[in-house]
Amino acid sequence: MLCSCIENLPCELQRNFTLMRDLDNRTEEKKGEIDQLAQEYIAKVKNLASEQRVEHLQKIQHAYSKCKEFSDDKVQLAMQTYEMVDKHIRRLDADLARFENELKEKLEVSGYESTEGRAVKKGESRGLKEKRASRGRAKKCSDEDSPKKKKIKNSPELSDTFLPMQPSDVLDMPVDPNEPTYCLCHQVSYGEMIGCDNPDCPIEWFHFACVDLASKPKGKWFCPRCTQDKKKK
Repeated sequence: MLCSCIENLPCELQRNFTLMRDLDNRTEEKKGEIDQLAQEYIAKVKNLASEQRVEHLQKIQHAYSKCKEFSDDKVQLAMQTYEMVDKHIRRLDADLARFENELKEKLEVSGYESTEGRAVKKGESRGLKEKRASRGRAKKCSDEDSPKKKKIKNSPELSDTFLPMQPSDVLDMPVDPNEPTYCLCHQVSYGEMIGCDNPDCPIEWFHFACVDLASKPKGKWFCPRCTQDKKKK
């Protein structure tokens, strides 16, 4: 529907623009003709008889009339082109509004259906969770006295496996040469960092551990290098 109403528009616009260009060319030709007739009249007016003067002026007037006719036709054609484009725009707006309403209705219907589906699935999942919980409680009672389970729970191997990563581990990792480095240690960004409040600080960002910070200080904070430079001044 949207495409069918504008598929002929480019051809119609091209035809109207071609006609307007042709009218422009004719108007320019007539203007040149009027200038030439006027120059001839001024040069020969003293030697022309009254009848010849009238005839010459009539030629100039006829050329002006044709020039005005071409201009009026061009104005009419421009107005017709504007109305044609405006009509297609109004039609597109109407089709777009209808399409948006249809899409909104479909979304509302699908949203209602999905809400019902989620409610059904939620009820089913709650039932499954209850069944699993009852089975889990029964299994827990049977496994509590198992030495194997106690051994796994207190096993140092597993506790070592899940140790959090330390800053030293990050420092030992290979660094991408294209990744920017920060701080006094010239390492990449990791963990908690703090920015120096000196706008001219060459480093800007520092790791908490490198500047002996455990938490973010209140107020403004300056790095050791900027603090030392301030004391020198």
